[in-house]
Amino acid sequence: MTELADFLPTLVGVGLLLALTVAVLTAARAPHPHAPAGAILRGVLQLAAISLVLGTVISSAGWVAVALLVMFTVASVTAARRLTWSWAHWGYVGGSMAVGIACTLVIVFASDAVEFSPRYALAIGGIVIGNAMTIATLAGRRFTASVHDRWEEVEGWLALGATPRQSTVALARTSVYSALIPVTDQTKTTGLVTLPGAFVGAIFGGLSPVAAGAFQITVLASVMTAGSITAVLLIRALAPVRVRPDPLV
Repeated sequence: MTELADFLPTLVGVGLLLALTVAVLTAARAPHPHAPAGAILRGVLQLAAISLVLGTVISSAGWVAVALLVMFTVASVTAARRLTWSWAHWGYVGGSMAVGIACTLVIVFASDAVEFSPRYALAIGGIVIGNAMTIATLAGRRFTASVHDRWEEVEGWLALGATPRQSTVALARTSVYSALIPVTDQTKTTGLVTLPGAFVGAIFGGLSPVAAGAFQITVLASVMTAGSITAVLLIRALAPVRVRPDPLV
């Protein structure tokens, strides 16, 4: 009962924020105004469940590996669904993310930038997986939308003898750049505009501000590297377009 009372202010605050979010979106007649509220409620349930699980497995390398595999699977499926679900899209997304994440984590732990332990593997692995998912989604959706909107241009290049990959090369490069804008801006403004979650969490976990800053910059560099590799490989897989893609919803 005491623990529930401790979380009551959080529940009230989150409830009010959700109500305001839904009210603003409804007043603006935005599509799916209740979607953010549903996402938050789902996140609450998932965080509650994962908190209970991690309390017992965070020191076990085997269970941490299972947790990361589950995270990766859910992330790759989610990103593939955003591009219109197909097994091919899942293969492209999953393969691109796997290469980007694996290369990044190998460098991080092999260089000893972060201690190689189950606890840190789960922390930085989860962050990198989540951001790779977001970047894959942004890159894939931007590329698909660009090809659909500028199909006459792409078709013109094909008619002139360009290969499917050559006909979309400019759109592919722009899509990669656009997908990396959020993480680039976050990195450029860290400490000036925002205090990132990893930095704050590391301080709350007992690290000094300097050590927390070192951990945070490692996280940001990891996200940038994994995201760059993911976006480049995914767009390279999607680039050979022979028919106009359907518009995304």
